[in-house]
Amino acid sequence: MAQRLTLAHSPCPNDTFAFHAWSHGLLPEAPGLAVTLADIDVTNGLAERGAGDLLKISYAALPYVLDEYALLPCGGALGHGCGPLVLTRPEDGQDGSGPARLAGRRVAVPGVRSTAYLLFRLWAARAVPGGVGDIVVLPFHEIMPAVRDGAVDAGLVIHEARFTYQHYGLHRLADMGEEWEAATGRPIPLGAIVARRDLGDERLRAVARAAADSVRFARDNPSASRPYVLEHAQEMAPDVIERHIGLYVNDYTAALGEDGYAAVRELLGRAAAEGLVPPVAPGALDFPGAGTPPSGKRSGPPGA
Repeated sequence: MAQRLTLAHSPCPNDTFAFHAWSHGLLPEAPGLAVTLADIDVTNGLAERGAGDLLKISYAALPYVLDEYALLPCGGALGHGCGPLVLTRPEDGQDGSGPARLAGRRVAVPGVRSTAYLLFRLWAARAVPGGVGDIVVLPFHEIMPAVRDGAVDAGLVIHEARFTYQHYGLHRLADMGEEWEAATGRPIPLGAIVARRDLGDERLRAVARAAADSVRFARDNPSASRPYVLEHAQEMAPDVIERHIGLYVNDYTAALGEDGYAAVRELLGRAAAEGLVPPVAPGALDFPGAGTPPSGKRSGPPGA
């Protein structure tokens, strides 16, 4: 029997939902997997060290690993209305000063290679005169308590935090997704699935098929993964889990398509122009052996 491939992704509901079928042997033709669940900041680091066959990483980390890893045309997180939020305590966000209030302040972020932080840097360069102060890296589930308790002045949050920040008594100062979509008209690239190039074109194609089949299985059989998702959902309320999955597992997860690839190129191109990430060579995002898959052009928001 062929050696199982390693896959590392987050314990968040969108990932456990999307990869449940593959990781639990429900896809007979798919390569076997050994799965590790880890925070996105950890998986970004694994990719930069070349440690692992398949990894869920931030799109912001992609330019640093493209020599060794290929972007899969499916399985990632990209969409509309799902961007990171900048949160403050109410007294720090409702005095009329808006984003300028962040000048010189301490801001917690979920990782320096996170797409959230990259979007924040692109926004803050324009919206925060003089720039923010210290950047503090925290696991994403620790950011809202840190803002609430005054350990930091503001926090950049992702995932289900956009549904729960009011429970911490926090104020939404800005939505990075709204800013991005207003500026570009494109969906927001958040997380990517990458696979080692040295697996070879044939195995990479098998991996991409398995990822797409796993997403399709999950969407066709939403109850099949529920116990697994709940097991790793960090005490998240069931309604929040459902909203999380509905927002982050969508048509772009099944296939990036022309709109998805265009959004990724735009994000990395804008960031490279500002000197925030290395430039990406033409063709570096193409899937090996197949070019950019013709997955169909989308003109509107993806389905849930």
